[in-house]
Amino acid sequence: MMRGQAALFLGVIVLSLLSLADVIDRLVEVLRLDREGVIRAAFRVLGIWILAWLAIRVVRLTAERIESAVDDGDDAITTMRERRGRTISQLLRSVGRIAIVTIAILLTFNVFINIAPILAGAGILGLAVSFGAQSLVKDVISGFFILSENQFGLGDVIEVAGKAGVVERMTLRVVVLRDLEGAMHIVPNGELKVVTNRTRGWARSVVDIGVPYDVDLDRAIAVVRDEAAQFSTDSVWAVQFDGPVEVLGVESLGESAIVIRTLIRTQPGSQWGAGREFRRRLILRFDREGIQIPLPERRVHLLLENGADVETLASTVRPGVGGR
Repeated sequence: MMRGQAALFLGVIVLSLLSLADVIDRLVEVLRLDREGVIRAAFRVLGIWILAWLAIRVVRLTAERIESAVDDGDDAITTMRERRGRTISQLLRSVGRIAIVTIAILLTFNVFINIAPILAGAGILGLAVSFGAQSLVKDVISGFFILSENQFGLGDVIEVAGKAGVVERMTLRVVVLRDLEGAMHIVPNGELKVVTNRTRGWARSVVDIGVPYDVDLDRAIAVVRDEAAQFSTDSVWAVQFDGPVEVLGVESLGESAIVIRTLIRTQPGSQWGAGREFRRRLILRFDREGIQIPLPERRVHLLLENGADVETLASTVRPGVGGR
């Protein structure tokens, strides 16, 4: 495979040189230029862009090597090391391509003209532009520190600037997020004042379940603890946990329910699925145990004065209660 690509590449170079020779001959005749100087300049330009192409290939191969080096072969769980490697490889591709093409263009100009005065003028112009484009400079500097401090990476679920989603792409200027509804958000790095990373290190799902006030509370808590123990030892879900499921007990007393809180500590990104699965199991277990999920209810106390007829009042209220 590699030999075939090399042969194809050499064939393209030979054809390019033949066509380039014809073009040079025509330019020399029309413009009456020095043939040797034109040929020398043409070969230098060709060499510059061949080296640029090879450099881009090296950058691409290096990025692929980085991704393969951090890949542990388990597609079910994306580790922090894999996210870090993918982030670095993506930035290496984008920044490396821009840097190589820019250098190649400057070297091409240098073949025909002296670019030293142009570079000096560009430095002064860049200084003037930097004052007018302070937000752009701020975005680039912030992007550099985000990358160097490893605040988040590709595949992380973060919340920034009032937007939340999965990090799809990162550059030194912007972060691209994809939210749950599929909308894409592009946030400049300079706007990232506070970053909330929900998939770094470990994660936790907080599951609150309500039981009625007339239920045997100790029995209900025992049922939740038993289901939590079974869930912790489940062969499918146990690999996604970072410890056993914890049942804290009564969290709050609501208007119509006693809330029992459970904490599920998981691997990054597994907290949402684990929370949904545990709620499903609790609903099915409560149904088997005869524990009802509380419905909202409200009691109304009436104070009767002046000898009001209780039976007449009750008959007046009952039709409304029956839904008429």
